[in-house]
Amino acid sequence: MNVPKADGRFCGSVNQLALTLNPLPQAGDGTACGKMRRMTSRIPTLDIRRFDTDRDAFVAELGDAYHEWGFAGIRGHGISPALIDRAYDAFKRFFALPAETKMKYHLAGTGGARGYTPFGIETARDSKHPDLKEFWHIGREIPRDSKYAAIMAPNVWPGEVPDFREAGYGLYEALDTLGARVLRGLALYIDLPEGWFAERTNYGNSILRPIHYPPITAPDVPNVRAGAHEDINLITLLVGASAEGLEVRSRAGEWVPFTADADTIVVNIGDMLQRLTNHVYPSTTHRVVNPQNENSRKPRYSVPFFLHPNPDFVIDVLPSCVDAAHPKRYAQPITAHDYLQERLREIKLI
Repeated sequence: MNVPKADGRFCGSVNQLALTLNPLPQAGDGTACGKMRRMTSRIPTLDIRRFDTDRDAFVAELGDAYHEWGFAGIRGHGISPALIDRAYDAFKRFFALPAETKMKYHLAGTGGARGYTPFGIETARDSKHPDLKEFWHIGREIPRDSKYAAIMAPNVWPGEVPDFREAGYGLYEALDTLGARVLRGLALYIDLPEGWFAERTNYGNSILRPIHYPPITAPDVPNVRAGAHEDINLITLLVGASAEGLEVRSRAGEWVPFTADADTIVVNIGDMLQRLTNHVYPSTTHRVVNPQNENSRKPRYSVPFFLHPNPDFVIDVLPSCVDAAHPKRYAQPITAHDYLQERLREIKLI
């Protein structure tokens, strides 16, 4: 176990984001796999380069952060700022196109799996109002004779933005690679082989989602930019958390603003990994609120990458994450594809 410093920072971690204190863990909180929980008042931001130079300590800190918060910031990821800037520029130019032009790329009946999804469609579970956002989906490029071809459609690309494809898919591949590195650390923390996730995600139905939240000009808008929700997938890598609005719900039930440095990619746990690990890694509720200042009149952009397992991967609780104090929470296994379809229906995408 790592020893926390007097100010609450883990030894070796850097640039941590101050949040509120959590209550002590309770029985049945998902603590299993032989791990002890150490409470901290901060969501750590860790330098992933330490995975190669200080592996044991890094894995312990990474796993502790996700076990407690479900969120962590990742620095030292090696993704070029120029690549991110180029992708953002292409995405902004697409969203600036006339609505009728963007609607050419809305593929009705597909659940928004590829192409454009306009305002007024996606609605957080249990929310009365749709989110204030429009978005685009980029998926994995696979051979059209792949066994997954019927599930994973080919991408569509907007001809009005010539560099959209190269910039967008370049960012997709970079985040996919980074996500694989994070999963290596998460696997080791729960005593799986380092490469356990590799063959289970190499054809994952992962999605890059550029999002545009428009300026809010009316004082009484009932919607928020993204209602309180948990992500569906294994892990999410967010480019753009330096913009105001992201909030994370602590274990104490408080909504805490989470704004990262520009060079930090925020990575959080999704429901599939929560289910697989019997809540050892919790999928934390989060939202994007409307700023209560002049920033509400500015557009907001963010780009999450939703890392999914292969469609036929069976999500069944890992035996190592079950013990007498933490019985198996999910009796029935389910494939990643079937689980995705269930959740897409809940948020009104299909």
